[in-house]
Amino acid sequence: MTISVLLADDQAMVRRGLRLILEDQPDISVVGEAPDGAEAVALARRLRPDVCLVDIRMPRLDGIAVTRALAGPQVPDPLRVVVVTTFDLDEYVYGALRGGAVGFVLKDAGPALLVEAVRAAHNGEALVSPSVTVRLLRHLTAASAPPRAARPAPLSDREVEVVRALARGRTNQEIAAELFISLSTVKSHLAGIQTKLGVRNRVGIVTWAWENHLVDTA
Repeated sequence: MTISVLLADDQAMVRRGLRLILEDQPDISVVGEAPDGAEAVALARRLRPDVCLVDIRMPRLDGIAVTRALAGPQVPDPLRVVVVTTFDLDEYVYGALRGGAVGFVLKDAGPALLVEAVRAAHNGEALVSPSVTVRLLRHLTAASAPPRAARPAPLSDREVEVVRALARGRTNQEIAAELFISLSTVKSHLAGIQTKLGVRNRVGIVTWAWENHLVDTA
């Protein structure tokens, strides 16, 4: 199965580079490019790609606005959006994640991580780089993000362990190995956690963990 991808970035050279990286993979095809946020939203709604790779800073609509339009809580049939950013834009990445993005990569992270992020998004997972997770955690701790209005249902001790592992950037396989449980058990825990927290995906779980300081940032 080929993963269809839409690229949204205001720099033609960046789009060309991303296309070359992605289309070098046998299972990924770039189906469209957008030079600004407004066109990205229009193209995404028309083409319905499997994954939208969206830059943060673009004309007309920025990456956060694009994410909300394509994957926000009010979108009935959300698309999978992966945000592209740089180290000095962590606060914008946090806003994009809150807006419904299922992951993010850094522009200088390298081709392998970009491809992995696209595949993870297509599989319904989120790629959260451990190094970036720590930066975001520090930012959110300093900013003292406000708690949710409604207190979520309490998590079991095992569910808290799964949340902490996820927030440290672990994949499902790594969580299973770390906690000595099966992969199906990890998936079952994640589904239950999403229901209890009232979030749409694993990025929502990670965001909740950041907001509630469940992960040690030291």
